[in-house]
Amino acid sequence: MKTLLKRSTVLLGLMTCAVAQFPLSASADSTAGLILSLKCPSEYTVNIWKRYRSGELLYRGTGLLGNLSLGKGTEENTGAAQVYKFKRGNYTYQVLGGKGNRQEQGTLQVSEKDRSIVSQTCRRE
Repeated sequence: MKTLLKRSTVLLGLMTCAVAQFPLSASADSTAGLILSLKCPSEYTVNIWKRYRSGELLYRGTGLLGNLSLGKGTEENTGAAQVYKFKRGNYTYQVLGGKGNRQEQGTLQVSEKDRSIVSQTCRRE
């Protein structure tokens, strides 16, 4: 439990730092469609959007300590999950949307320089 709390605190702290440096809107507009929405245990919501014209993937995270917006994501279908990756500096944000008998859940993973610092199982909204 202590480890989960520590990881959640690190994740929310990272999000707040990134937002302080790069303030962007956390909401999408009519130019993008929502393709995945996850609610994580730390009261953090992750939305993955896809722009209609360009196909660009957008990450929008909202939580009690701040919002995080990322663009230029990549998408990969592994068969077991749809994987969305976004980068900001040394950090990689990876969102996995489950398929098959795991459709109701997803995973948020954050790594710094290829070292995992947060991994949370989330539920689809």
